[in-house]
Amino acid sequence: MKTIDCLGDMCPIPILKAQKALKLSPSGTTIKVVTDHSCTLESMLNHFKKYEITSTEVINGVWEIFITKS
Repeated sequence: MKTIDCLGDMCPIPILKAQKALKLSPSGTTIKVVTDHSCTLESMLNHFKKYEITSTEVINGVWEIFITKS
């Protein structure tokens, strides 16, 4: 699993990083995006609708977003 550290990054930087990682990954791959901005979570959910996305708030204000490429 590839982890993308987006702590401190504002939108659209996390979206662009995730797009690049998904483009270079084969089907079935899951990438993990770590972010500290709630707007990034909402943007990911809206932008990557064709992928399976799960998320968890690991500590207050920090989320791990898992995107699986089908």
